Amino acid sequence: MTVELNHTIVAAHDKHASARFLADILGLSVSPQYGPFVPVRIPNGVTLDYLDTSGPITPQHYAFLVSEDDFDTIFARVRAAGLTYWADPGHRRPGEINRNDGGRGAYFDDPDGHSLEILTRPYGSGG
Repeated sequence: MTVELNHTIVAAHDKHASARFLADILGLSVSPQYGPFVPVRIPNGVTLDYLDTSGPITPQHYAFLVSEDDFDTIFARVRAAGLTYWADPGHRRPGEINRNDGGRGAYFDDPDGHSLEILTRPYGSGG
């Protein structure tokens, strides 16, 4: 059996701005609007489909596995944007990155409060 995550819907108060934020930070492109969605395609084929909502947004967590070089580039964009970042998902270690499993990781929030994570080693991969 083959099962792959194809897409997920991301709630936003401004789907265009939120999709642009993610694309800019990760160095990706925003795809043309498809129905009510503004998609950002991740290189492994998964699409984050941004959808406007007027109500409260329950923050979700989105983790992106990146290479060491891409981590440096993305993390530089996070700092250049003046974003607060943390070494942990509970946001208790501000201004730090983690070194879990021999890699590096950092968390930061998008405009709607979703927690975004960049990491260079999958959890449990050792190191």
